[in-house]
Amino acid sequence: MTEALPLVLVPGLTCTARLWQPQIEALWSCGPVMVADHRRDDDIKAVAARILKVAPPQFALAGLSYGGYIAFEIVRQAAPRVARLALLDTSARPDTPEQTATRNTQIEMAKTGRYGELVDFAIQRYLHRDNQTDPALTGIVRQMIAATGPEAFVRQVKAIMSRPDSRPLLPSIRCPTLVLVGDGDLATPPDLNKEIADGIPGSRFVVVPHCGHLSTVEQPEAVNAALTRWLAGG
Repeated sequence: MTEALPLVLVPGLTCTARLWQPQIEALWSCGPVMVADHRRDDDIKAVAARILKVAPPQFALAGLSYGGYIAFEIVRQAAPRVARLALLDTSARPDTPEQTATRNTQIEMAKTGRYGELVDFAIQRYLHRDNQTDPALTGIVRQMIAATGPEAFVRQVKAIMSRPDSRPLLPSIRCPTLVLVGDGDLATPPDLNKEIADGIPGSRFVVVPHCGHLSTVEQPEAVNAALTRWLAGG
């Protein structure tokens, strides 16, 4: 019997391990599960390097949103160590000038005592329109933002802005890859995820119905099914 492949999960911006709780509960029996810490560095290369220092020698890697940006950088730095890759609700593109301007505004808000105002923005941006009044889901968003805090948030946003264009990397990715997105994702819409899937040879593309940006908690059963199949080689 072959040894189970460890799984490294990378959360999104202002997200904690809570983002992956349904997956940890469903996938722990498939092998060891680790949630990466991406709160301590303000440069994407440094974030990836820190994760690689504590990651297993070889592992399956899954990242959502900002976690996907980090996953691309991990592949750049250590492709032979990534045995499988899952990219959820993310983009291979760098920031647009408009996105950078929004992020700079958010950094200023966090630095001037207005960090709490980002909760409403996150709920409207990250949850499917039908889920924005769901107390359980909005509670998860609020909890994760509070747990992240303004100082780590600023570091995360600066790291996001430091990321390169990952589109040239896509054709070189050779490990089994899953690309998954919610059909109602406003932050990284399905076409951006389809672009990733089209660029990675042999990748599998999954669109999750009735789902926004935070697919792991909005539609956990569908995400778990896709990840289980991915880990099993399907």
